[in-house]
Amino acid sequence: MYAIVEIAGQQFKVEKDQKVYVHRLQHEEGASIEFDRVLLLQDGSSISVGAPTVAGAIVKASVLSHLKGDKVIVFKKKRRKGYRKLNGHRQCFTQIKIEAINA
Repeated sequence: MYAIVEIAGQQFKVEKDQKVYVHRLQHEEGASIEFDRVLLLQDGSSISVGAPTVAGAIVKASVLSHLKGDKVIVFKKKRRKGYRKLNGHRQCFTQIKIEAINA
């Protein structure tokens, strides 16, 4: 059984006991979360497609940790002008574990 669920503006294909990195969520570590924006639900050979969401479907998850991703270097340069800018960015993520998918 798997589901396609919308979490923090992005769509993820999730299964039970799967760990997923999503954009930073405002929940404490160890908290349980329910996502009701289930766009597709597959159970055995039956597939339910939502319009826009599947009615009554809920994905339950728990927050494992908050962390930062790898550093991305942003370098800007204009040739022959002496213009150089160096900047870095680290995206904040939340690691969640999918506990259950309820139809």
